[in-house]
Formats: sequence, structure tokens, C-alpha cells
Amino acid sequence: MELRNIQRVYLIGIGGIGMSGLARYFSHLGCMVCGYDKTETPLTDALQAESMQIVFEDNVNLIPAEFTQPDEHTLIIYTPAIPKDSAILHHFKNAGFELFKRSQVLGLISQSMFTVAVAGTHGKTTTSSLIAHILTEAGKDCTAFLGGIATNYESNVLYGKSNIVVVEADEYDRSFLTLYPDIAVITSMDADHLDIYGSHEQLTQSFQMFASQIKAGGKLIAKQGLPLAHTFTSYTIKTEAADAIAHNIRVENGSFYFDFESGDTVIDDIEIGIPGMHNIENAVAAIQVALFMQVEGEVIKQALASFKGVKRRFEYIVRNEKNIYIDDYAHHPEELKACIASVKKLFPNRKLTTVFQPHLFTRTRDFADGFAEALDMTDELLMLDIYPARELPIVGVDAHTILSRMKMQDKHLLSKQAVIEHVQRHQPELLLTVGAGDIDQLVNPLKQALSHVE
Repeated sequence: MELRNIQRVYLIGIGGIGMSGLARYFSHLGCMVCGYDKTETPLTDALQAESMQIVFEDNVNLIPAEFTQPDEHTLIIYTPAIPKDSAILHHFKNAGFELFKRSQVLGLISQSMFTVAVAGTHGKTTTSSLIAHILTEAGKDCTAFLGGIATNYESNVLYGKSNIVVVEADEYDRSFLTLYPDIAVITSMDADHLDIYGSHEQLTQSFQMFASQIKAGGKLIAKQGLPLAHTFTSYTIKTEAADAIAHNIRVENGSFYFDFESGDTVIDDIEIGIPGMHNIENAVAAIQVALFMQVEGEVIKQALASFKGVKRRFEYIVRNEKNIYIDDYAHHPEELKACIASVKKLFPNRKLTTVFQPHLFTRTRDFADGFAEALDMTDELLMLDIYPARELPIVGVDAHTILSRMKMQDKHLLSKQAVIEHVQRHQPELLLTVGAGDIDQLVNPLKQALSHVE
């Protein structure tokens, strides 16, 4: 497949955050871009506003005529999250098209470029966005494919003119093994996607394989303590020794500050434009990448202060004297713990009401105890039913699987509408919504509910 010959692209699952980034990339190159997704969302609305043709019915009769016959100018991309019985998916397979996963296309795009790849079971979206922002502010003019909408750019893709590309390396379905980076970051290797890997050991082996694919002379940056067989530059925000560290972490006037050290490099009084201890850790990794790419410390410091974050990553929706409302993508126990701990550190004197939507039956089954422990950190819990995504229900696995293991008593299983009504009635002083499913549909209604008192 020669990407320079591509004139038409069809994406099956175009509304996904990663797939939409590729859609925007090829549209930017002047290609005709079309696609299918099962659900209309603000993101698909944005793609349509950018002149892409999208249908929301799995009907082969809705495929444009330009995609009737395979040729060297046509590219079909699909996401593994699409059901295997999809009519559109089967149409392209039966018509003789060669289908490419999103990860394969990223591999093709990046193979001739200086590639910075960020992997990890959590933290990769913010870290890759931080790296892309620092490089952009430093004049490196990079291309970037991100797993979220970077607020500074209101997009999940940056179009650079240099030979540098920053990519989020997704471990799901072993997708990151299509990448051969010059610089790789591994933020975390917690057990996840056990429906794919079967065991934490198999997941760890895949990360180790990813690490082995770094180009000769390349750099591996990884969180201190990760079980990697390869030599890496370690980073941490904890007290143990590492190659790159953040210390003197403090909150001043509602913002986080820290000092950074790596070898002979010291950067003091760094203000980070997004809150959270976990985001300071992500920033340490991003700083180390920037230093390896010869970005000066003062430029890094200015870039971190101007970084506005990523949509649904500790995003402030409401912030006034009466109500604070934060929305976050956290959907793994470790992410939940980090998010809730950061919220409580910032607002220690406020009662925290958390709305959580479990994501996947398998993840709920595999990590029920971890979810219960994390959610016990909040003061009040409003639980939604499990968002199934690509999965069929599992007998005996539901939201009660988590609730029954929790120690705290102020917990409720509610519908989305009931959550809105609860928030409107009680006006919580500190509200947090977390989850990776369609909980984002609640953001605007909850924002309105907080501003409306009966």
C-alpha cells in the first residue's frame, strides 16, 4: 500500500477518537473521506462539518459509488471494535478490498518519520498531547495522532511540516506492535484488556515486545519500576531514585507546581496547566522526551504552563464559588484512584459526589475489587449501569458486582435521567463524572442542572 497514491478513504467506525484522527489526516491531504458509525455524536458532527460523508446505518446500499471496486487509490480502514457481523465490513471483504486496521495505517504513516510513540494502560493520551504541545511550542512543527481532543488545538490530530510524528500507541488488540519508534514512552503496564490478553503476564510480554521494536540508537522512557527487560530512562514523582524526577510538588492558587531534575538539567517552579499528581507524572515523561529532542528548559516550562489539557481528562466543566464539576475518562481502578485522589487534594473541604459508568462486562468482572476500593474514596457515589461497548452481557456481572464490594454506604444505582434529577435537586458542591462509555452525554445536562435550582 502506497499512501501517496490514496485518493479515497472509507473508515468503518469513523466516529472513534483514533479513527476520526485518521479521517481528519486524510481529509487534510485532500482525499475524499467517507465512513460509517453506529452512533451520531458531537465528534461525527464535527467531521461532517469538515465535509466528510458519514452514515449511521449499517447498510451497504449507503456506501458511495466511488468505493465499489478496489484499486490502488482506495483505502479501507476499520477498527477492531466494529462487530464481526457488520454488513459494511463484510461487503468490503467480499468485494476483494484489502482492509487495514487503524494501527496498521499509523505504522505506514510513521515508518519513514522520526516517531515518538507513547504507550501505557493509562496516561498515554495526556502524555502524548503534552509532548506534541511542547514540540509545537518549540517550533518543531510535528504531526500528531492523539487519543483525545487537545483543548489548545480543538482537535485530535496536528498537521506538521517536519519529519516528526507523535503517536498514541494503543495496546488494545496488540495494535502498538505496528510501530517502530525512535523514542518510546511507557507510562504504565497495569492489568487490563484481559479479554484480549488472557493474563497480565501476556500483556506485559506485549509491552516488552513493543519496547524491543525501538529503532537502533533510539530511546526508551518508562515509569520507574516497570518490569521491562530493556534499558530505559526511568521517571517518577515519588521519593525513590530515578533518572528523571519531579519533587517539591505543591498547590498554589489552585494550580500545581513542581521542580524537575534529570542528570545535569534542573527546571524549577514549573506550573502545569492541568491539575493532578498523575498529570505531573505524565509531564515528567514529556519533559524527558523534549530534552532528548534538544528542546530548551525555558521553552518546556512555558509550554507546560500554556497547556490547556485534553477533553475528558480532568476537564473543568463548572468552576465557581458554589459548584465545581470535573469530567474525566478514567475507567480503570488505578485511573480512578489517581483522579479521585487529585480531586480531593485540590478541594479537601468539599463533599465529593462521583458519577461512574463501568466500561465493559469483562473489565468489571476482572477488576471489581479494585473498582470498589477506588470508589470507596469518594463521599457519595451515583452508579450507572455497565456500558457494554463491543461485548455481550455476562451472566452475574452488573453494576451490583462493584456496589456489593464497597464499604461506603452513600451509594445509589441510577439511570442517566435519575442522575440528572439528583444533581438538579441536591446541587453537589463538588461533582465528578468518570467513565469511558457514553457518560459524556451527561456532561451538558449536568452542567445545566447545576445552574438550575428548582
